[in-house]
Amino acid sequence: MTSRITGLSARLLTVPLRRSWGPDAPENHVIVTEIRTDDGGVGQGFSWTPTIGPEAVKALLEFDIAPFVTGLEANPELVWDQLWRRLHEAGSGGLTTIAMAGVDLALWDLQARRAGSSVTGLLGRRQESVEVYGSGVNLHYTLDELVGQVQRWVAAGHKAVKIKVGKADIREDAERVAAVRSVLGPDRKLMIDANQRWDLPTTFRALDVLAGYGLEWLEEPIRADDLWAYRRLRKHSPVPIALGENLHTIYRFRDFIEAEAVDIIQPNIVRVGGITPFRRIVELARTNSIKLMPHLLPELSGQLALTMAEPTLVEDVEDASFEQLGVLDGPSPIRITNSLLTVTDQPGLGLSFMEKPAFMEKPAFTERPAFGEQPSLLLP
Repeated sequence: MTSRITGLSARLLTVPLRRSWGPDAPENHVIVTEIRTDDGGVGQGFSWTPTIGPEAVKALLEFDIAPFVTGLEANPELVWDQLWRRLHEAGSGGLTTIAMAGVDLALWDLQARRAGSSVTGLLGRRQESVEVYGSGVNLHYTLDELVGQVQRWVAAGHKAVKIKVGKADIREDAERVAAVRSVLGPDRKLMIDANQRWDLPTTFRALDVLAGYGLEWLEEPIRADDLWAYRRLRKHSPVPIALGENLHTIYRFRDFIEAEAVDIIQPNIVRVGGITPFRRIVELARTNSIKLMPHLLPELSGQLALTMAEPTLVEDVEDASFEQLGVLDGPSPIRITNSLLTVTDQPGLGLSFMEKPAFMEKPAFTERPAFGEQPSLLLP
């Protein structure tokens, strides 16, 4: 008998980062979701955003999504398509798809638990392990701090690392990239990410200076929605171009691929709306012989990477996994040893979030102020 959804709940955890991502991003937000069905089934998922819109995502889940999905068959792919049509007038991607991920992940978690399997096992594991690269949100680091971080990655066995670029003076970027390459040596991979800080002429000037350091890819140098500029850039760039963390639908990924504007796509599983659309984007990339490297969230991306037919790299930002942030009520579903990620084959997604993590006991991490009230400090 087909089970049907009887309820959806959501709760917000605001998590202080152990290593701040800069003054604009000292924390991450996890919106934990739980779906219940008429046969007693329970599935847990999450939405996530590092800065913008956590309360908006929670409101979408509680006031628009929960009433709509109640009564629907608990099938993640069927629910996703119906829900996307329902929410489309509020925007085809962004906050809408971030909120949808909370539903989709909970339904896949439920489906895998019913099968007595992990999500990786349910979808079909194709790899025993996947390589992890060290990543840092480190543009605000001093040169010594940056070098120290890269030294930690090398000591941990990483064969590939990614750093931020985009200083006001390209000569400072060059100094930092040169120092990192010196630590890595000639054989380890080095990627750089400009986080949309440049325009097209600036990007070409930066490549003139930085391309000689043996770069694996240049990530998101220009505003992510500027397809025309990326098409021009890729045509003339000596370095492969990567982007995708700020593309939210399969249609936008298709646009960039068909325009020959990208070498590597990087969908964030939550931002695109969950496992259901992520798998479709994986097949789009595979069909078009485009490399795919999932963006952030190694506890989730790692599990899905093991189901991919084509080799990939999983991004692990230093000290920013859910386990390291202290929000899990139990062991992580993944292990990373000598730069290789494996899964522990826990049921479902293997992610159980604490009701009230230790950091929320501190007065500085009580509920956020209501609109119009004076905000309290979010960091101790």
